[in-house]
Amino acid sequence: MIDLGRQDMDPSRRRVLGAGLFSVALTIPGWPDVIGRAEAVQAGRISRIGMNEVDMVIAMTERVSDLDDQFGGRHARPMAASFMVNTVAAYLRADAPEPVRQAMLSAASDLLYLTGYMAVDEGLHGLAQRYYVKALELAGAAEDHLTYCTTLRGMSVQAVDLGHGAKAMQLADAAAAASPQAGPRMRAFLAGQQAHTAAQTGDRVGAMRYIREAEAAMDRAESRSAPFGSYDPSSLNYHISQVRYELGDVSGAVEAMQQSDRLRFGVYRRARVRHRATLAERQLEIGHLEAACATWSQALDDYPMVQSGRADDRVRIMFGLLRPHLKNPTARDLYDRARGIAPPSLVG
Repeated sequence: MIDLGRQDMDPSRRRVLGAGLFSVALTIPGWPDVIGRAEAVQAGRISRIGMNEVDMVIAMTERVSDLDDQFGGRHARPMAASFMVNTVAAYLRADAPEPVRQAMLSAASDLLYLTGYMAVDEGLHGLAQRYYVKALELAGAAEDHLTYCTTLRGMSVQAVDLGHGAKAMQLADAAAAASPQAGPRMRAFLAGQQAHTAAQTGDRVGAMRYIREAEAAMDRAESRSAPFGSYDPSSLNYHISQVRYELGDVSGAVEAMQQSDRLRFGVYRRARVRHRATLAERQLEIGHLEAACATWSQALDDYPMVQSGRADDRVRIMFGLLRPHLKNPTARDLYDRARGIAPPSLVG
């Protein structure tokens, strides 16, 4: 039996957060009965599960993902960990028909991937790796290529953000190789990451080839449908910005990040804070102090509602970059405003 990360939660917090998570589930019409079955499985009163339990795990994962997008991983990850330890682990031990067992493995692997992603957001990189590896194990057991590829790509994103370009490229290539029949949106999702990692390793030719592939795949995907919540033109423009920046085109990176910001759906508050702060850093890098301050100010509008280690990192960087410019009234006003919002530990 796979250990689903019991080290991540102490028993008292599991009880409290478990109750909080179930209150989220109560917003799903018709689900109290399913929650009752979940509690019965935990207590050992039910030893066999069906597709209702699978559907519950899928729905709960979607709702935790929504909370993560809006409020950051620091709030949402403990809820996911509690649900995993208290409910999903019991489901994986329960008897089930083979199709149900496969579907539960797949649903659990997706929840593990999401929990690893949120651990990255908190800066808990070792814990994130453990969740990602377990997600790969369960996705493989479920023959779930989508979650397997998505998890490998997530590991690549973690590696490239930490500056490990060669490892990130290896993981991005592995994700692409594991999904030979990917549709156009998935292909854009994978090729965009390959482009970023290639650029970080200095492979200009490869980076431009992959970004063109991502753009062509996105065009095909958008001509068919534009499902909310998946890789979209905003995400693609983020990758274009990252590629341009890694290849030394800071002005081009600013332009693409601005386009990404214009296209981003409003619910993605955490991404909006991080990416606007990154945009401001690059605007300052090309000497546009006033524009950078305006963009940082927009990021600060959302920042108090987000509990995210990566957002905190961007605010810490902002304070450092502003200090040499405090004689400028706009920079000074922004600095003073940020000091009233951010935790003192970030001011430095």
